Amino acid sequence: MTDQTDRTTHFGFQTVREDEKAGRVQGVFTSVASRYDIMNDVMSGGVHRLWKDAMMDWLAPRQGQKLLDVAGGTGDIAFRFLKRAGSGHATVLDLTENMLVEGRKRAEAEKMAGQLDWVVGDAMALPFADNSFDVYTISFGIRNVTRPQDALAEAYRVLRPGGRLMVLEFSQIPNAMLQKVYDLYSFNIIPRMGQAIAGDRDSYQYLVESIRRFPDQETFLGMVRAAGFGNAKYRNLTMGVACLHSGWKL
Repeated sequence: MTDQTDRTTHFGFQTVREDEKAGRVQGVFTSVASRYDIMNDVMSGGVHRLWKDAMMDWLAPRQGQKLLDVAGGTGDIAFRFLKRAGSGHATVLDLTENMLVEGRKRAEAEKMAGQLDWVVGDAMALPFADNSFDVYTISFGIRNVTRPQDALAEAYRVLRPGGRLMVLEFSQIPNAMLQKVYDLYSFNIIPRMGQAIAGDRDSYQYLVESIRRFPDQETFLGMVRAAGFGNAKYRNLTMGVACLHSGWKL
């Protein structure tokens, strides 16, 4: 029988033991936490905001809903959700305390602290009871999880019957020439931006590599269905640079 410590996974283009990945990911986001939101704007030219708005459009938050935003970091999705819903509550869970600290500062500045909880935790072992939330979101985070299928299973467990899953993640452009152009930008420019703005080239090199290792749209759709979600669909954003996957706990 294979020992747990013998199992391997990827950390960008490196092969590492499964039990090492979470610590490495935590190191990446601890390093970039204070500059994370600024880097998102610079790297995407602000387009990530349009993607997140498209996520909210499809999600259509309703008053009084309880959201769990996993790998929620500085709370970008949670803030959008609460503003769209008008009332409700959001729990932001992240592996990295430093990211949550930045989120708490934003919540206090926007006078929304009473609508949010901030929890340090692992997407593969959520510290919540079954059937606890109306909506589960994870935005640009599931590719950093050691075993994404386990995270999807946990999402299904903590959602109430009738609950909604929505995943926003970088994906694959279904055009070889455009993908090549995008790769040239990603591998040559983004790590340099990371060095100039966040003082951390290596972390952004990892983030670019992790995008390339993530399953394509159809493969990930199969994973969502395998976790038990019904009516599972996806929508490409910006020609497939990013993608929204949606599913329901029926």
